[in-house]
Amino acid sequence: MRIFDSHAHYNDERFDPDRAEVLAAQFAAGVERILEVACDPADFSKALALCAGYPGIYCALGIHPHEAGKADAGALAELARLLRTEDKAVALGEIGLDYHYDFYPREVQRRAFEQQLVLARELNLPVVLHVREAYGDAMDILRAHKQGLRGVMHCFSGSPEIAKECVGLGLYVAFGGSVTFHNARKVAESAAAVPLERLLIETDCPYMAPVPHRGERNESRLLPLVLQKLAEIHGVGEEDLAEITWQNACAAFGLQA
Repeated sequence: MRIFDSHAHYNDERFDPDRAEVLAAQFAAGVERILEVACDPADFSKALALCAGYPGIYCALGIHPHEAGKADAGALAELARLLRTEDKAVALGEIGLDYHYDFYPREVQRRAFEQQLVLARELNLPVVLHVREAYGDAMDILRAHKQGLRGVMHCFSGSPEIAKECVGLGLYVAFGGSVTFHNARKVAESAAAVPLERLLIETDCPYMAPVPHRGERNESRLLPLVLQKLAEIHGVGEEDLAEITWQNACAAFGLQA
């Protein structure tokens, strides 16, 4: 069973004490590919360095809504340069809107989001989308930028109806540890609404560890717990679903399966 973790943050400080050992354990457990996601211009070089050290790690580079005020002309130009020149940078993200924390004014978030959607279209790259408590505005923006849109709705927490619309817009929809939580009825319903050919798995590690590890540091090797729940929801075998999500992730990020 080969596993593709479609969203991880192994450069997070929580991995500083044992990063090399942790990554070795992931690959030993059957995780063959990981998408490392850098959300701040200050972290782009660290993500690229991590990719350079591991054949199975690729990266997405983008300016997260928590960092939206940093999306000035210089930062966007450097983002474009790296995405054009770095072979292992395979997506632009994570980008989007976060109205839960509102670390930047919403108009600043929306502007940074739209600027990066335009850039992704210019570069013909998929986007990795972060939307939290902002699906109304986010979907309006995605509808306005649907021409050439492709990518992944990461850590999906919206309704089944929004999940279906995301698929209709050409997006994959990713689920992680939250689908295993005991109070996650809506997440499970949304996962059921996504056709298998558009489904991805992710950790968002070190966050969102699945049950029975909820609250612990998450790692890619725990993804079989997510596969188990999603396989139950869709009525398929876990190994079959692992291969389906592997193929989907490779297609989403333009990688050979």
